[in-house]
Amino acid sequence: MSKSASAVWDNCLSFIEDNIQPQAYKTWFLPIVPLKISDKVLNIEVPSKFFYEWLEEHYVKLLKTALQKELGPDARLIYSIRMENRFGNNNPFTENIPSSNRGGIIPQQVDAPLHSQSDLKNPFVIPGIKNLQIESQLNPNYSFENFLEGDSNRLGRSAALAVAAKPGGTSFNPLLIFGGVGLGKTHLAHAIGVEIKEKYQDKTVLYIAAEKFTQQYIEAVKKNTRNDFIHFYQLLDVLIIDDVQFLSGKTGTQDVFFHIFNHLHQNGKQVILTSDKAPVDMQDIEQRLLSRFKWGLSAELQLPNYETRISILKNKLYRDGVEIEEDIIEYVAKNIKTNVRELEGAIISLIAQSSFNKAEITLELAKEVVMKFVKNTKREVSIDYIQKVVSDYFQMDVQTLQSKTRRRHIVQARQLAMYFAKKYTKASLASIGNQIGKRDHATVLHACKTVDNLSFTDKQFRKYVEDLSQKLSL
Repeated sequence: MSKSASAVWDNCLSFIEDNIQPQAYKTWFLPIVPLKISDKVLNIEVPSKFFYEWLEEHYVKLLKTALQKELGPDARLIYSIRMENRFGNNNPFTENIPSSNRGGIIPQQVDAPLHSQSDLKNPFVIPGIKNLQIESQLNPNYSFENFLEGDSNRLGRSAALAVAAKPGGTSFNPLLIFGGVGLGKTHLAHAIGVEIKEKYQDKTVLYIAAEKFTQQYIEAVKKNTRNDFIHFYQLLDVLIIDDVQFLSGKTGTQDVFFHIFNHLHQNGKQVILTSDKAPVDMQDIEQRLLSRFKWGLSAELQLPNYETRISILKNKLYRDGVEIEEDIIEYVAKNIKTNVRELEGAIISLIAQSSFNKAEITLELAKEVVMKFVKNTKREVSIDYIQKVVSDYFQMDVQTLQSKTRRRHIVQARQLAMYFAKKYTKASLASIGNQIGKRDHATVLHACKTVDNLSFTDKQFRKYVEDLSQKLSL
């Protein structure tokens, strides 16, 4: 007498339970429902595409062994995957998934019964408060109009405009915007979302910091609502993740984001990411995720040059309705070079000092405010500053440091400058190499490894590193 699907699956579960951690068994196997069995083929229903992909990637060998113990070496397994409806669509849909063909396991799609918008749990809604809409979490004050273009950000701004005009319809998917602190990554990410919402009111756009995304995922795991979390993010037309480097080392969050990313990308939805470093410089991010970051365009925002800083200050003053003499604007622009945030912060401090003290904004007041502001602001060490410190330490000029000469002491000085630029700044390897003698990123990587090695084997070289570390950290 042949066994029923339930009996076969119960025996499989007994075997699986003995060979897996209790939490994993509860999460990934108890939700599975046996549907039918025919000719040594067991059909089981899993809750989602993500569920199927996770089983295929992590437990396919265990499933194969359990099934073959029950049905013999010719046993096969068919997944029936219930797919949620798209946001606002009243028709069920089927999505084909190619089989991995591992262990004779074949995925199969079936239409889901209709799910209304209210069936899905929105991780942004506070429990007990009825709010079925997906709020974009965008800041309307961050627009393209007040994001000034310059040589330092032209590529990023142009790509952002293209994405905003045709989300999911350009080769810039994903669009990764990276650069140091205060250079406008978050501003530009919001501007894309704001522009899309204005042009395409029917599109669901969501901005979220990677840290908050991680917190939501952890909460979903605790409450056993992981699938609701996945489905919520799969509804989106445009997903904007800020500070994606925060996912570093968080393997569970990286895995769930990988599947969300794949779903959105395969369905022509737009993904926008920001990071403080280029993909090549990201640490503890899974290679399969990094490869997807590189699918589209990675655009770097660099430090604004003098002309751009002047434009930023004038635009800020215009928006605030304040007039200041040209020589004062030039002084501020010349003395604050670190980032846009500090530049605008200095001008706000200057206006405040003038207002509180009922004093005219003069060059003397500007010098006083800028001096205090720069002194009291936690400064990000620039690559130019590092080159100057290293050059002075070895009693050479910066031009010599950047030159093509292969003289040993100059090469070592140049390698140290590259090493400290990587350590103390958030610039990409390519950017560091370009600023230190027009070298490529491979040269910078080699320099960093050389400095690490010599620090262990050469006592004199180790003293160089210690001395320069002390000078640069003051």
